Amino acid sequence: ATDYRGVDSGQVGYDLSTLPLHGDQLFETFGLRDNELSGEQVESLRQALTFARNYAADPEDWLVLTGGYGCGKTHLAAAVANARMGQGYSVLFVVVPDLLDHLRATYSPDSHVSYDERLDQVRTAPLLILDDLGTHSATPWAQEKLYQVFNYRYNARLPTVITVADGVSVNERLKSRLFDRRRCINLRIDAPSYRGSETRAWRRTAGR
Repeated sequence: ATDYRGVDSGQVGYDLSTLPLHGDQLFETFGLRDNELSGEQVESLRQALTFARNYAADPEDWLVLTGGYGCGKTHLAAAVANARMGQGYSVLFVVVPDLLDHLRATYSPDSHVSYDERLDQVRTAPLLILDDLGTHSATPWAQEKLYQVFNYRYNARLPTVITVADGVSVNERLKSRLFDRRRCINLRIDAPSYRGSETRAWRRTAGR
């Protein structure tokens, strides 16, 4: 697992980041599940792994990872973040609903950071990983705040990795940024859930 003891807690937005919870999600621990999946599915995982490695070596523009729940999107996004952190770069890894909660918390009189400061930390992070886009509240406030983050980073061409699960609803204004091929590379992982496979294996064993 990645050792965060030497990480400078003063890095931009570090108190927002949940990357330490994903310290074991590295490129080296990303399984291709050769004995479990079809050849096409294994190849999909292999291509996603190769592309994510290349992106981590020199992040540029946006990488959007899509696919079903549990297929490995978050693992690869975390692996990109861990690789960059290991090279001494600042990274902000945050789940989208948590990000919105952090922004709301700045309105509290007890908040130690202002809303503008918090928003700026996210908008200007050298590398931003947004996990689980589309699982957040769809209120106008939430949509507007996310658009502010997306629009700033889109125009500034700041490296950003976003994971989006199949079937979730994404605001049209955000979609216009996510699927712009001039700035974003969309990488789909065509593989079933890791957890689902483990559950099926357990049931087969238990039934014997």
